[in-house]
Amino acid sequence: MEEKRKSRLYRLKFLTDRLPAVTRPEGHVHFRTKLFWVLFILILYFVMTNVFLYGLDRSKTLDFFASLRAILAGAQGSLMHLGIGPIVTGSIIMQLFAGAKIINLDLKDDEDKSVYQGTQKLLVIIMIFVEAIPQVFGFLTPAQGFQDNLNGFSIPFILAAGNGKGLAEFFLVIQLFAGSYLVFMMDEVVSKWGIGSGISLFIAAGVAQQIFTGTFNWEPTTQNIPSGTVPKTIYYLQNLNSGQIASGGLEQVMLAPPNALIALVGTIAIFFIVSYVESTRIELPLAHGTARGARGRYPIRLLYASNIPVILIAAVLANVSMFSLLFWQHPEWPLLGHQWLLGAYPAAGDPRVVNQELQQTTPIGGAAFYLSNINGVQEWLLPLFSPTRYGVYLRGHQYYQIAAHLGVFLFVFIIGSMMFARFWIATTNMGADSVAKQIQSSGMQIPGFRRDPAILERVLQRYIPVVTIISGGAVGALAAGADMIGTVGNASGTGVLLSVGIMIQMYEAIGREQMMEMHPVLRQWFAPA
Repeated sequence: MEEKRKSRLYRLKFLTDRLPAVTRPEGHVHFRTKLFWVLFILILYFVMTNVFLYGLDRSKTLDFFASLRAILAGAQGSLMHLGIGPIVTGSIIMQLFAGAKIINLDLKDDEDKSVYQGTQKLLVIIMIFVEAIPQVFGFLTPAQGFQDNLNGFSIPFILAAGNGKGLAEFFLVIQLFAGSYLVFMMDEVVSKWGIGSGISLFIAAGVAQQIFTGTFNWEPTTQNIPSGTVPKTIYYLQNLNSGQIASGGLEQVMLAPPNALIALVGTIAIFFIVSYVESTRIELPLAHGTARGARGRYPIRLLYASNIPVILIAAVLANVSMFSLLFWQHPEWPLLGHQWLLGAYPAAGDPRVVNQELQQTTPIGGAAFYLSNINGVQEWLLPLFSPTRYGVYLRGHQYYQIAAHLGVFLFVFIIGSMMFARFWIATTNMGADSVAKQIQSSGMQIPGFRRDPAILERVLQRYIPVVTIISGGAVGALAAGADMIGTVGNASGTGVLLSVGIMIQMYEAIGREQMMEMHPVLRQWFAPA
């Protein structure tokens, strides 16, 4: 007890214990009940993505997270505008502190783990405000009529009477907080009463919606050509003769954005690659220490750290870009204001913005440019073959700068995924020491080795640390590679990678739940520690 109280986080326990929380079920939750909660939360998620912030001027709203919507599971201008961003960011900070031993907590101890989770919940609340306030004051504009109606109103100790704009911005922040915290509670409902993770469920739902829309959307673009891959391909085949297809039509179908056919092929390829890699594993033979003939296997997957490292590194890059844009828009701020080294962005009157070739949220220089996502072959490959047609996607840069952008993005994404994979394994009881204790407590052992957790840990130490690094690098490379090829619906390679892995894990989780319903004795084996 003396050891635990060394952590200063115990001083926050009086506050974290009073935060709203979803209670855990006391007994076994029936499979049909779990399925009901998953479906209910999924429907509620889609409802929230279509409930827009009251008093928001949607015509003047900058969607900074447009290219990250699939990862952050949000929807522009809605209650889900921030998506899972605050939850993931809070988790990153806590993992970094735990991995660096800044936080003196033993996550194997129930009381320490409770303090850790409570502090993380408090940090998520703080991060909601940290992300909501810059969004409202930088990218979300209250409607003028809403501001006028609030003139003369006041909130004691917060806003003085007559400040309609300030009060309107305050209400937008409160709505963003309510939506984000509700998402956090929905994640807890799925984790405790449903199947899998709520965050994973929201990501998969958002990506599936984007892929479906990008594939089958028949709504015309500015050139009166369907924007979806399948309708666009049918349109070109019906309206172009063989000469037109040979002279440029085939290029339009295969490579030209939006939703080029190569993006659909890339999306399907990523689906099969991830499905194959998910099934690749090392299986350690196990035998029961007392029951003769009772044997089993402990699988160590190639993607041992799952998709979490990609979510974490994507969230870090999203926050870097968001704050660099905020600093760029406020030149009056000392040192950081309008600082090109942090990130440069096009002005509202820039011809490239007027012609919709660029967005105001697209970085064109500085660190934000080199850390920004690459969205398809048009941003790095096509300008090599047709500079006149696709040169606009270079954003005014020389090709060596595009090559540097490509190299920096790949390096940061892959190395960052490796780092977060190690932190994730260390903080989720998936390391060699924790797995050894789990196997030992189940009565199993590796044949030919003494029944000792230390020996079992040494055997697992040969595999788990190496597989963890490979796992992080593999998911990072797959996600970045898919971004380079492009995906339908602008779902991003990371989004497709995550959704495929999530669906496979959900399928396996449903299978385990059904097995436990049929054979209740298996609950002791599959129950989380």
